[in-house]
Amino acid sequence: MNYAAIKKTDVANGPGVRVSLFVSGCPHHCPGCFNAETWDFAYGEEFTEAALTEILQALAPEYIRGFSLLGGEPLAPENRETVLKILEAVAEMYPQKDIWCYTGYVYEQDIQAWIAQGDETVRKIMEHIHVLVDGPFILAQRNLKLPFRGSENQRILNLKEM
Repeated sequence: MNYAAIKKTDVANGPGVRVSLFVSGCPHHCPGCFNAETWDFAYGEEFTEAALTEILQALAPEYIRGFSLLGGEPLAPENRETVLKILEAVAEMYPQKDIWCYTGYVYEQDIQAWIAQGDETVRKIMEHIHVLVDGPFILAQRNLKLPFRGSENQRILNLKEM
C-alpha cells in the first residue's frame, strides 16, 4: 500500500487534535474530490514499518485525541491488509484513543455485505473503528458547514454504539 501523507496535528478530520493517514488509491473518483491525486494506488510513498513507527510515535502525546484514516480509499481491497495491520498496532498501543475512518463505501450496502460474505479482513477493520464517515462525496450535495464531512449524504456513524 502507498500513502500520500501523514499529518501529525490534524484538526479537520475528527474531534480534537489527531494524527491522520491519507492512503493512496481510490476506485470512486468522486467529481469535486479534494484529494484527487490520491486516486492512483501508486501515488506517494510505500507504507513501511518506518511509517507505522512514525504514526505510533506521533500518537504518543496526551493532547492527541485519536487517529484518522482517509484517502484515497482505506477500504479498497488493495489497501485492506495494510490498513488492518495499522489499526491493530494503533489499538494495541493506544486503546484510549479513538479511531475514525473515512470511506466512500456505504456501511449497510457495501461493508455489511462484505462481512456477510465472510470477508474477515473487513470485519476485523470494523472492530477497531470507533467512528466511520461513510458515503461518496457528491458535489451537488456539498456543504462546507458540515462538521467532519463534505457532502449532505455522508454520515458520521458511531460504530461502538451500533
